[in-house]
Amino acid sequence: MKYWPVLLLSLLPLWAQALEVGERLAPWTLLDQFDQAFTLDSQTQTLLVARSMDAAKLVGAALQDEPKGYLEARHTVFVADIQRMPRLIAKMFAVPAMRDYSYRVMLDRDGRVAPRYPGAEDKVLWLQLKDGQLVEQHEYATAAQLREALEKALP
Repeated sequence: MKYWPVLLLSLLPLWAQALEVGERLAPWTLLDQFDQAFTLDSQTQTLLVARSMDAAKLVGAALQDEPKGYLEARHTVFVADIQRMPRLIAKMFAVPAMRDYSYRVMLDRDGRVAPRYPGAEDKVLWLQLKDGQLVEQHEYATAAQLREALEKALP
């Protein structure tokens, strides 16, 4: 019984980090797979966040047959959290393979951005934005669900 206060206090930071509708997202800058910088700004309407390789594969499967510029036309940005990937593997294999993708991937190499947006590791987090403020958020567990949502987000 005396452990309950400790448990509740240890969970407090998780509640404090949850995003609230109407909250303005702080700007950040990340490099993509081509080492080109991108800064989150008020033009971004959708932010996709993948915290694991499985979640990133969902995005890849959802975008498999889409043309280059598909995400950009929808003002959508994809962030992949690759901080747990060994640097040598990322540099020599993973990032060069990503250069063949038809879409940009903002690479969170140091875990500076993705942890700001709490969500399940195995799902893709969808943050709908308007003028830099969070309007709504969803999580997608399948490529089909994500593809359907992207198709609804017409340019």
